[in-house]
Amino acid sequence: MIRVLGIETSCDETAASVVALEGDAAPKILSNIVLSQIEEHAAFGGVVPEIAARAHVEALDGIVEAALADSGVALADIDAIAATAGPGLVGGLIVGLMTAKAIAAAAGKPLIAVNHLEGHALTARLTDGLEFPYLLLLVSGGHTQILAVRGVGDYQRWATTIDDALGEAFDKTAKMLGLPYPGGPNVEKAALSGNASRFAFPRPMKGSAQPDFSFSGLKTAVRQAATAIEPLSDQDVADICASFQAAVADALADRVSRALARFRKTFPGTKNPALVVSGGVAANRAIKATLERLCTENGFNFVAPPLKLCTDNAAMIAWAGIERLREGMAQENGFDFVPRPRWPLDSVSTPMVGSGRRGAKA
Repeated sequence: MIRVLGIETSCDETAASVVALEGDAAPKILSNIVLSQIEEHAAFGGVVPEIAARAHVEALDGIVEAALADSGVALADIDAIAATAGPGLVGGLIVGLMTAKAIAAAAGKPLIAVNHLEGHALTARLTDGLEFPYLLLLVSGGHTQILAVRGVGDYQRWATTIDDALGEAFDKTAKMLGLPYPGGPNVEKAALSGNASRFAFPRPMKGSAQPDFSFSGLKTAVRQAATAIEPLSDQDVADICASFQAAVADALADRVSRALARFRKTFPGTKNPALVVSGGVAANRAIKATLERLCTENGFNFVAPPLKLCTDNAAMIAWAGIERLREGMAQENGFDFVPRPRWPLDSVSTPMVGSGRRGAKA
């Protein structure tokens, strides 16, 4: 029996979880507590790092206590403490990692500093028992990447954004249109009553031999369309959202289709190839339906963990800790590890520095 306490504070969720694994049985999430800070940041239209860090300080001790209580496991019976150490907002990372170090030192337990992206990359093994290798599409507020997941600690980035992350593009589009934060769910909601063919928005990078993503130009096209017909009616907003969402889905399908073909060539012996989609944007139903259809057409299994495990959570961090314990990799990122606001999963691939701030850390 391996039981790991996970802590996640990389952005605006304060989270703690206990995950257990016994022998060849399926892993069990014994507790998974997530405290959202959406209300604290809504007035600003996005996450304010200083507010997020302060909220983590105030809430984390109670969240950890609740996670242990819900799991029915005493701290003395926990085998290791795993905490997100990057990438993310440095203030939040410091709070979570330092708290984890203090708990681990006081309890005499190993400390595992986990890459937040590795948590997303390995979640499908927690929920679906997926075998290596598989393809991962990570779409969130801070990251848009395609990676080949070949093993624990073995990731190859095949594509990334050269400017904005997709979640960021959703949030900025919502803000331009006067929709509340968080932008992704509200753009999707508005799009339900919109005409997706009213605005001919560009499909960024579609048809390009370069495998990467770009969303800055699409965001600009949305702003130009909205400015041209101001003042906007509710139907105008709905039509822009629907057209924007359709453009995003088409662009993703084009990029992912290339990655599926590359996966077939790179791993020809894989009997049941799978595309895993993770990150907050994976909750978008139009995007999900497009990717499901693409997988069916190309003979891939489509795997999307439950929404609560696609967005930021500590269960994925605890599970990544278990995976590293099983592989004898727990000591690689121990007590001496310092928070890393930029920490790519694939340290070999050349960083793609585009025009956007977030693209520079991909």
